[in-house]
Amino acid sequence: MATNKLNMDSDFYKNRRTVEKYIQMAKGFDGRDLIQKLKLYLLPHSHVLELGSGPGADFAILRKDFNVIGSDYSTEFLNRLRMRFPKDVFIELDAAKMDTALTFDCIYSNKVLHHLTNEELECSIQRQYEMLSANGIICHSFWKGSGTENFKGMFVNNHTEASLKDFFSHYFNILELSSYKEFETEDSLLYIGSKKKP
Repeated sequence: MATNKLNMDSDFYKNRRTVEKYIQMAKGFDGRDLIQKLKLYLLPHSHVLELGSGPGADFAILRKDFNVIGSDYSTEFLNRLRMRFPKDVFIELDAAKMDTALTFDCIYSNKVLHHLTNEELECSIQRQYEMLSANGIICHSFWKGSGTENFKGMFVNNHTEASLKDFFSHYFNILELSSYKEFETEDSLLYIGSKKKP
């Protein structure tokens, strides 16, 4: 594991220029297919936390079926989200620390948790477990692969099916763990899990 990673404390998502660059790069991509799969396991109007709402593409889809609170650690993104969705709630939240007293039926993210080191991911998963209702669900996507890399100034921690099983198995039962294509065949992983009973 690289120790000099560009992590969630980096300025990439806090700088207006790089945020605009990211928005252009992400244009045309959203998690509609992931959300369709989530809907197989989650009742309409459930309370959902989206981690890393970014430009708001997935938030716009989630809010059609669920009661969603969006979040980001970037004030640049939060300001844009609050202007785009003035009647919705967004909170400043670090996905590694998950420092909030709010509770949810589901926690969702699309290509967000891969910005965490293994140690940060372990902390995040534990906090997610604590924040979920008794029958809570998580739904997260990751880049598929091994090792870490710096992609256009962003730290990326790739994962495999086996590594995700290891990370989540203590707190969650697998509902779905599958590969899918975002840019190339099977370049991504979807993990949907249900909270284990204490």
